[in-house]
Amino acid sequence: MTRDKTKVMLIWTLFVLPLVVLALYSFAGRWAFPSLLPDTMDLRTLVYLKKNAISILTSMGSSFLYSMAAVFMSIVYSLLPASVLSRSNFPGQRLVESLLLAPAVLPVMTFSIGVHMIFIRLGLADTHLGVALILSIYSYPYMLRALMAGYATIDPDALACARNLGAGSRQILWEIEIPQLLPALVAGGSIVFLVAFSDYFLVFLIGGGSVPSYSGYLFPFLNSTDWSLASALTLLSLVPPLLLFLVLDLTLARLYRRWI
Repeated sequence: MTRDKTKVMLIWTLFVLPLVVLALYSFAGRWAFPSLLPDTMDLRTLVYLKKNAISILTSMGSSFLYSMAAVFMSIVYSLLPASVLSRSNFPGQRLVESLLLAPAVLPVMTFSIGVHMIFIRLGLADTHLGVALILSIYSYPYMLRALMAGYATIDPDALACARNLGAGSRQILWEIEIPQLLPALVAGGSIVFLVAFSDYFLVFLIGGGSVPSYSGYLFPFLNSTDWSLASALTLLSLVPPLLLFLVLDLTLARLYRRWI
């Protein structure tokens, strides 16, 4: 038991300590090596955040919207292939699975340049739809793997029983499969959201600077010497994912209580 507590404390330390350092940097006026704590503190960061609140919220809201769109698109892409791959055993299955998972292992530059040329011809470049689409294509393998694991836990006899009772494919999907796939959907959706929300290169390439993004707003500060603003804006980037995960946790808890 003591060993488990030690592991939990170690994990919390590894996650919380960097956040503490970022919080100190956010209000540090001067922090010279080798001081463990800032030499001076100021509120310049708060003044900047208040003055630029509209632009920060706009970029954060834009990132949140196209990231959520990427999650829903990845679900649409992944449901059918995940169902087939988890329930079937056919020649070349491993090859098909590898091809479907290819976007996750290809270099981003190789993957994105070719897609960018196609998006320009289709008129999807420099649009929110194009950004959401490219992010969903790039990150859907995470959803696919999660749904394959989820489908593997569904009893085929339950589906056969539902068909014998007259249930159609749509009814089976919404009333049997989706409720049992919720943990997999949340797991895969969380990864897709984090990948999409934190991406910079694909958003900049496909969005062409016309689509606001929080990563694009943050990136110049990360390359600057103003560590106070960079630290504060980095901490702010944690807010949307944490709020989303909190809402998902509360929603799932209510759904499971209702079903039980």
